[in-house]
Amino acid sequence: MSQLAPLPIAITMGDPAGISGELSLKAWEHLHQGAFPFFIVDCPDRLEKLASDLSLPIPIKRISDPLDALTCFGQALPVLTEELKQPAIPGIGDPDNASAVINSIKRSVSFVQNKEASAIVTNPINKDILYQAGFKHPGHTEYLADLANSKTPSVMMLASSQLRVIPVTIHLSLKEAVNKLDSDLISHTIRTANTALKHDFGIDKPRIAVSGLNPHAGENGAMGTEEIDLISPTLELLKKEGIDITGPLPADTMFHAKARESYDVAVCMYHDQALIPIKTLDFDSGVNITLGLPFIRTSPDHGTAYNIAGQGIANPNSFIAAIEMATTMAKAKAH
Repeated sequence: MSQLAPLPIAITMGDPAGISGELSLKAWEHLHQGAFPFFIVDCPDRLEKLASDLSLPIPIKRISDPLDALTCFGQALPVLTEELKQPAIPGIGDPDNASAVINSIKRSVSFVQNKEASAIVTNPINKDILYQAGFKHPGHTEYLADLANSKTPSVMMLASSQLRVIPVTIHLSLKEAVNKLDSDLISHTIRTANTALKHDFGIDKPRIAVSGLNPHAGENGAMGTEEIDLISPTLELLKKEGIDITGPLPADTMFHAKARESYDVAVCMYHDQALIPIKTLDFDSGVNITLGLPFIRTSPDHGTAYNIAGQGIANPNSFIAAIEMATTMAKAKAH
């Protein structure tokens, strides 16, 4: 690796009944020689038991300060203690442990805000379990935005070595997504992407490709007029701000190998337009990145996987990629 980021990466506990502990252990096993240090805000007793149960020869080092990770990372997985109220049972979520899950996130945010960590990588959570314990936020990202006192909506990017994509609308039905599209939302998404590519990815002049909404980008109005009435006028205004934009483009021809060489990120109008191509290209190693927060946050592109928890068969590739992506972004931001 080149010049190191200045601070270790904070990794959250995630749902202790899911695969998060296994992912954290396997990530250290894969990365501890030569990678930039990270530490876990987690229960060290649980991780030691899990490592033993899964026959993973991974030493655990209890630390009291995030910076301790810089000196011990090569020899052991650094863990800042966050105790559980109940022993974690693989595959069975427990609301009694929700406070530890939430506190792990909160503490990780405080570390990056206090410049004791360079980025946050979040392990998967089970929102239903947290809701049973009184969690009031719609999800992980909204809680992070609240902790950061962020006033503008964040933007979701999915990234791999082959492609970066951003959906303008996310978890909405197709009908709701179409109704929600407007110039302000499209503009905010593209501006946020442009800024993040500069500051967090070190791309001086980001190239942004934007899809249309309709088949063939509307075919000059024959298959819908959203491109003519909404998307094209919005893009023209953004181009006047100096943003390098191509589009609206037909979504079905944006993602072949030659097309991907022409842009740094593809902005799509709805969820499946963006996520189908990246999950087809790299299902196991995609990384979820939250843009628009005042700190770097990445996460693996999968859930808690209760069905395989505790079996030692969880694929850590997406989690490892999330750590590597956070490191790359932290280095870019430090320059």
